[in-house]
Amino acid sequence: MGETQVTAQEGRSTAGPSPIAAEAAPQAAAASSTPPPASGKFGRLSRLRSLRTPGRPRLWFEILLIAVSYWLYSLVRNAVPEQKAAALRNADWIWSAEKSLGLAFEESVNHAVNSVTWLIVSMNYYYATLHFVVTIGVLVWLFRRHPGRYAATRLVLFATTAVALLGYYLYPLAPPRLMNGANFIDTVLVHETWGSMASGNFKNMSNQYAAMPSMHIGWSLWCGLTIFALASVPWARVLGLLYPTLTLVVIVATANHFWLDAVGGMACLAFGYAVSRVWYGSLPHRLPKRVPGAEKVRLTGLRAARLPRPSSEPEPKPEPEAEPATPGAPRVPR
Repeated sequence: MGETQVTAQEGRSTAGPSPIAAEAAPQAAAASSTPPPASGKFGRLSRLRSLRTPGRPRLWFEILLIAVSYWLYSLVRNAVPEQKAAALRNADWIWSAEKSLGLAFEESVNHAVNSVTWLIVSMNYYYATLHFVVTIGVLVWLFRRHPGRYAATRLVLFATTAVALLGYYLYPLAPPRLMNGANFIDTVLVHETWGSMASGNFKNMSNQYAAMPSMHIGWSLWCGLTIFALASVPWARVLGLLYPTLTLVVIVATANHFWLDAVGGMACLAFGYAVSRVWYGSLPHRLPKRVPGAEKVRLTGLRAARLPRPSSEPEPKPEPEAEPATPGAPRVPR
């Protein structure tokens, strides 16, 4: 039972709550209304849920992440044993399979485009530069215009590239220009253009037998689909579809890939989208454009700030405090 105090009123004693108990009551009520801290299984689920919720990207973190990721990708890709004999055997098998399908057109395209010097030189530089320039440009555009979709779309790109490394290790493949007994033209060597990391002065810096899958197709199709799904103007959406199509022509014309390598790149991209779909619960373009809750938090913070009261609005009058009861004195109504 709680403590009581006795108050004299009209010659009678009444029991009431003690000042100590009355002071402790609000504190107990506040403590009971505060939810217990998340721990154990519920805490882990809460942390997992927060990781799977797209957050606002931070510029410094994204630059560091992309730089480190590409460095690791290049390191792992070039560390894969070249396995020249196996790569040449696989190239012969791919070429024979395409012939049996009646779709072995790479050599014809290679010779036809090589006969037009300005066109093949342009394609050599296209192959060497746009692969990186356009991909980085799309990432920057997502970061600025679609922050709520940035993380999910970036995850597609990272998962696509990661599974491609597995393909390089399990299935070494020589590009058409390095095949034995074939009549393909290495356009970078013939026209002495800078570009391919697998030709000329750069051939010792890159694994020449990592042609399957084609990340030129994987990355360009990622760019194209992202632009097509999110761009608001029709001409940009058309360019988004043209970019991977032109990239396919370039990788075939320069004899850097078979068209089946492009199919491998598409399969890797499909895997990347599946990973993003499972992790975020939706395809990237269906997520909110802005980070959920970011604007609400910002507005709530502004509303919470104390603003000056307009001069036309009178100050609120404080309510009169009740006089403490004095033992033996009758209560006087106000």
